[in-house]
Amino acid sequence: MKDFRQDITDISGKISKIGADPTGGMTRLLYTKEWVEAQKALKQIFETAGFAASHDATGNLSARLTGSKYPEQTILTGSHIDTVVNGGNLDGQFGIEASFLAANYLKDTYGPPLRSLEVIALAEEEGSRFPYVFWGSKNIFGQARRQDVENIADAKGVNFVDAMHSAGFDFRPEDQPVRKDIAAFVEIHIEQGKVLETEGKTIGVVTSIVGQRRYDIRLKGESNHAGTTPMGYRRDTVYAFSRICTESIAKARAEGDPLVLTFGKVEPKPNTVNVVPGFTHFTMDCRHTDAVALDRFTLEIEADMRRIAAEMGIEIEIDRWMDEKPIPMNKQLVECVSHLCEKHKVNYRLIHSGAGHDSQIFSPHVPTVMIFVPSIDGISHNPAEKTHLDDLAEGVKVLAHTLYQLAWTEEGGSL
Repeated sequence: MKDFRQDITDISGKISKIGADPTGGMTRLLYTKEWVEAQKALKQIFETAGFAASHDATGNLSARLTGSKYPEQTILTGSHIDTVVNGGNLDGQFGIEASFLAANYLKDTYGPPLRSLEVIALAEEEGSRFPYVFWGSKNIFGQARRQDVENIADAKGVNFVDAMHSAGFDFRPEDQPVRKDIAAFVEIHIEQGKVLETEGKTIGVVTSIVGQRRYDIRLKGESNHAGTTPMGYRRDTVYAFSRICTESIAKARAEGDPLVLTFGKVEPKPNTVNVVPGFTHFTMDCRHTDAVALDRFTLEIEADMRRIAAEMGIEIEIDRWMDEKPIPMNKQLVECVSHLCEKHKVNYRLIHSGAGHDSQIFSPHVPTVMIFVPSIDGISHNPAEKTHLDDLAEGVKVLAHTLYQLAWTEEGGSL
């Protein structure tokens, strides 16, 4: 098969310039000018290669090859184009680039596919600009609700709907039927962890994606003079947060793997040296591969937070704004990719994903599988995010083998 290393370097060089920070990071948030520019650049690349490219109402970009025998059956592959703030240039982006390179190679080598093949650059996955995740993939299946985003805004106060309209997009028409043509979805992604690198594996075939619960939590106490307010009279929200954080992390450690718990952002107010902080906003992220365990643990932590706040005379508001259940990948597709790795002597292992991905939105609706390539030092959501070029190229090859099996062979229709 073709050596994809130069192709990866070329296409990544074009797309990675868009949203690049001078310090080395990448910021490309939903409906910003950087996001619009990236989608336009991808569309031009797709069309130049002979794909029929178009956006849906909300901004998902598709590049399509129509099937010669079963055009009504679509094999879909791709990932998301948005990034976190000051992230890397592989998370999401590599999945789109790899899908295009694999599809374009197969087109040039074998001609039109039997089933339609579609590369998709999904509008949004990260939730980095607005408190809403999977806007792109949820719109594919009519899961995204207008009322969930009409009144939300970004950190600068820009309303979601205004940003969407400014970018030239709109809500999915309410009378538009949900797509029934997708026969399978295949997503390739960097691992964002250290398992593959530590074990010396080139490819991970994902068996499941962890469930996630994300929270915005606000504590309201009383701001007061740091010198004249005795310790026993204080309603200090930073102290309350510190108790919540310490107790929760201790319980998470006792629970053990695969549960993970993260307090990612803490904003005390007035945030000055000589005032007792009367307000603190913080975030919490909890993940587990087992839905029952995730539910049990988070409900216990929520109760603990309310208890601590009550003991300290502090008001608490807990907003669980994300609640995604653990999602299994399609067993037949996992076996298919595993078999192809064995056939082509690829060093792989089965693995679960500790990060959320668009595949968890697709999986309940259509047969879905994910392919991982290693992350150097497990680093992601960081300008230092990197994967060896040889590993990226091997990932494109495995993806190409998979897409060939699904779209170019008669047997692919039985999976």
